[in-house]
Amino acid sequence: MKTTAISSHPLLASEIQNPSLRQACPSIPFSQNPNDFVLPINRRHLLTSLSVAITPFFASQPPYAAARGLFQMPPPRLTNRYYLVRAGESEYESMGIINTNPVAKTSMDSGLSERGRKQTVKAAFELKAMEACERSCWIWPSITQRAYQAAEIIASVNGVTRSFIVPEYSFLDARGLGAFEGKSLESVSQVYASDSISPSMKPPPISDGTPNESVEDVFVRVTQLMSILETQYSGETVIIVSPDSDNLSVLQAGLVGLDRRRHRDLSFGPGEVRFVDIKSIPPYKQPASGVYKCLNPPSCR
Repeated sequence: MKTTAISSHPLLASEIQNPSLRQACPSIPFSQNPNDFVLPINRRHLLTSLSVAITPFFASQPPYAAARGLFQMPPPRLTNRYYLVRAGESEYESMGIINTNPVAKTSMDSGLSERGRKQTVKAAFELKAMEACERSCWIWPSITQRAYQAAEIIASVNGVTRSFIVPEYSFLDARGLGAFEGKSLESVSQVYASDSISPSMKPPPISDGTPNESVEDVFVRVTQLMSILETQYSGETVIIVSPDSDNLSVLQAGLVGLDRRRHRDLSFGPGEVRFVDIKSIPPYKQPASGVYKCLNPPSCR
């Protein structure tokens, strides 16, 4: 054991005479004279003293498990209530034309058709009947014209002010269908046939700026959106308004842990409203490919 003399210091002296420290370290022979004392110091005594000093600090910290970390799909829980809404029929859809180029997403040509407005009004009253905004709610629409128009209709019917409409500028863009841009809506069935084989398959590219997105690409976007919502709000009701079905079907597949090749089983019609129920998983269907197997659903590549 090493004995070390400590010079007199008012603050140090008061700490040494502290009864709690004396009780924690009974084996140390403290001097009764605060102005003249010698402390025997060894490693065991030092570690004991340090543990007494730092224990209150760690005891006051919240448990790590209670913190909200990186959002994962499927989530173990959701801190908010979510309603998924597909905007009503667009002008392009009324003409039977695929239009997914984000360059034109704020154009009035991308807005609701007359039929689409009626579908959206019906959706707004469905939300009212479901008491979605009974206390309060946030409406998160894509900035795409038809989705934002739908959000305004929903807000009007449910008594929600514009300050509770939060436009989303990229994560809710309609899925880019690449070379299918401008073709008939019936041709989209070719895209879904590829989706059922692998969520990583992309539509053929095109040079006009329209993205060619796979299911995985959409999944990344909607996961980022949910991460923002789950971080920004707690105990709130959020209405997500998408211009197309794929954003919502891929999102719901991720939330319930469904194989993303099957997202089409969860497709939304124009103006459809759905409350998020993470316990509802559709019956299993054999994938179109008898060769491709998903070894770790929902992560299938």
